[in-house]
Amino acid sequence: MLMEEEVLRINSPEAIMCHAAALDWSRIAQDLDMRGCALIESLLDRVSCEALADMYTQTNIFRSRVVMERHGFGRGEYKYFSYPLPDVVAALRTAFYPHLVPIANRWNTLMGIDAPYPEAHADFMKNCHTAGQLRPTPLLLQYGADDYNCLHQDLYGEHVFPLQAAILLSEPQRDFTGGEFVLTEQRPRMQSRPEVVPLRQGDAVVFAVHHRPVQGARGSYRVNMRHGVSRVRSGHRHTLGIIFHDAI
Repeated sequence: MLMEEEVLRINSPEAIMCHAAALDWSRIAQDLDMRGCALIESLLDRVSCEALADMYTQTNIFRSRVVMERHGFGRGEYKYFSYPLPDVVAALRTAFYPHLVPIANRWNTLMGIDAPYPEAHADFMKNCHTAGQLRPTPLLLQYGADDYNCLHQDLYGEHVFPLQAAILLSEPQRDFTGGEFVLTEQRPRMQSRPEVVPLRQGDAVVFAVHHRPVQGARGSYRVNMRHGVSRVRSGHRHTLGIIFHDAI
């Protein structure tokens, strides 16, 4: 089993910050504007992914475990990390946030929402914690054969950052089959539009949490977004979820 220290040697917080800064954020913003999601290939290497997935068996780094079937969420389970977050998880959260803030603030302006987000994630966390949103939301998800995640939105309180990320820690066709990442978009007076994002091990998808703006003939309007995972047909699938707001 790979331990957290081995992850840090491969993807240290400093390396993650540099990697995040080097990403093509212009292309990511364009994809988010067009489809509500953006693919980031090879964010983490195989050893890092396997080390993170192996953390699922630990008990002292998580605050809670959720069995989806008990709550009608689907099938499978996930665990929310407790504070302090593992260094790699905290670094991903901190590194991505400042690059996503301009997109988030522009979206709010287009949707007529007067709630600008601060430039630093630490300042946004202060707002969450002042409002009583004290529980960390980054999580590890685990799926087996016939497991799935119903379409949903990760809303945990008054303060919601409109973008989040999921990183696939398992390799399709080798570790599991099926289990595609799925988004749906509901536009006013139209049927829902599905989007399937093909992910390989170490790939990340950044996507809209709740609403996003779409340009129409009379200006921008809001569309409602949901995400989930289709049925895993065989094997086991692990995912790291990075949510930027905390929970009540």
